[in-house]
Amino acid sequence: MICVALGAGLGLLAWAAAAEPAPACPPPLPAQAGTAPERDRGLLWRVTRDGRSSWLYGTLHVGKPAWRRFGPQVAAALRASDVLALEIDPADPALLAALAELHPNSLLPETLQARLDQAYARACLSRDAMATLHPVLQATTLTVLEARWLGMDPAYAMEQLLAGQVRANGRRVVSLETAAQQKAVLVPEDPVEALSVVEQSLAQLEDRSARRVIERLAQAWEAGDLAALEDYASWCECASTAADKAYMRKLNDERNGPLAAGIEAQHRQGRRVFAAVGALHMTGAQSLPRLLEQRGFRVERVHFKR
Repeated sequence: MICVALGAGLGLLAWAAAAEPAPACPPPLPAQAGTAPERDRGLLWRVTRDGRSSWLYGTLHVGKPAWRRFGPQVAAALRASDVLALEIDPADPALLAALAELHPNSLLPETLQARLDQAYARACLSRDAMATLHPVLQATTLTVLEARWLGMDPAYAMEQLLAGQVRANGRRVVSLETAAQQKAVLVPEDPVEALSVVEQSLAQLEDRSARRVIERLAQAWEAGDLAALEDYASWCECASTAADKAYMRKLNDERNGPLAAGIEAQHRQGRRVFAAVGALHMTGAQSLPRLLEQRGFRVERVHFKR
């Protein structure tokens, strides 16, 4: 179920008796974008009200170095905006402080800790790298880092790239959610539910379903394939039980109302907003485009040349 975090937006990880030998580490990414062509990726909407247009952009929380080169339509929308609105600013000190406060109530069961240690080994990471984080955050981070095997990395997430460009141009970055809201979404308060999230995340890493889903999600996002994203629950290998579906609603649908309210509040203050949030927030009956339309915006999909 953690793979949904790549598209829904979270701003930020022993089956066998014998340990599996660690495979080769993920290949390093090129440091520069090189000569990659400028190309529009993802999903973009123009949202207009009060004689002023803002923008809604569906993102992916990992990326490739080549994706630094925004396409002409995304770049033009960004230039036409006064403020970049993210789910939460990854540079916000309050977020880092909030995550640092999340400690497990007790140690993981021995077998689960052994599986977590094996996941670190497969990722070519020392368990000390994230030892102070809650186990749910460790499992989530390891799942996101699985994208490295596919040539992607969270360092090139669209939010990071957009924020870097906006700040370089002297414009503001604002958060649509608070650190407390992110905490509530990231780590279940119920210890039993938290253990279940860790267990399922590790299972997805062990059977490589996490990698399969990340690859398909990235392909759908890059192609702007909204239909495939709408059908996410049928192929994510993460929605087989009522508990899975409830967790997905918590990560995605239940956050859309407050996110829409935050975008509207920024626009109402006279700002032209470029709101960049996880692409899965653009899907379902409570999608952000639908909610903004209900709030009186004229919502138009911007179709990219492919």
